[in-house]
Amino acid sequence: MQSTFFILQKLITIVQRNYNSSKLSNSKPGKKSSVSKSRFNGIFKLVFRVFKLGFMLFFGLSLFGVLLFRFVRPPFTWLMIERGFQQKARGVDWKIDKQWVSFDEISDNMKRAALAAEDQSFLEHHGFDFRAIEKAIEKNAHSKKLIGGSTISQQVAKNVFLWEGRSLLRKGIEAYFTVLIEVFWSKKRIMEMYLNEIEMGDGIYGIEAASQAYFHKHASELTKHEAAAIAVIFPSPLKWSATNPTRYLKHRQYLIMKNMKRLGPLDF
Repeated sequence: MQSTFFILQKLITIVQRNYNSSKLSNSKPGKKSSVSKSRFNGIFKLVFRVFKLGFMLFFGLSLFGVLLFRFVRPPFTWLMIERGFQQKARGVDWKIDKQWVSFDEISDNMKRAALAAEDQSFLEHHGFDFRAIEKAIEKNAHSKKLIGGSTISQQVAKNVFLWEGRSLLRKGIEAYFTVLIEVFWSKKRIMEMYLNEIEMGDGIYGIEAASQAYFHKHASELTKHEAAAIAVIFPSPLKWSATNPTRYLKHRQYLIMKNMKRLGPLDF
């Protein structure tokens, strides 16, 4: 009996020694650092895979959207949805007045007015007017009132695919979409999209709706004076009116009409 007890005691002692030695070996700094490194590598690989998948998904969907809207009219924009919620918050009905018209149904005067007001080198550049961007940066550095240097192509990228805002992230994505539409769309399509999707008043989107609201006529019938009056409110359509212009807007309208005369043939 004593011998059996002695043997059991010996076995317990051996097991305890093995357990303690294994515990000590696992607690060594080298072992711990290798385990931590392995875990870090695993997390890094997972994050990289998620990022890679997200990038591929974003690229695929953005490319699909640009190719789709080369032929299809966008049913709505994020700005329209945002404005709708703002209207609801003010206690008024959700309003989206929008009527698509083809490029050939838009007055030549309106196309000229848009170029004269927003982007006179539109037919020459490839999406970005770097001189205008430099001038905007210089002026903004010495003024509290920020001005933009965006081309019509950049504005279309923002109006059709993106949300409102001035963050670096949004500007970066805007530049990406600008490159895509310049590659896959014609200048004619970009201008057609611009004049059909731009905000031109409270709940008013596109040149046909604006023409009807302000001058009670079709976009194809706009005169030089009327086209310039609409173009002058592009920067702030919720604040300014095409039919009740301030002194400043009248002066801007005069300058736009002068620039319209200077533009050569519109070779779309």
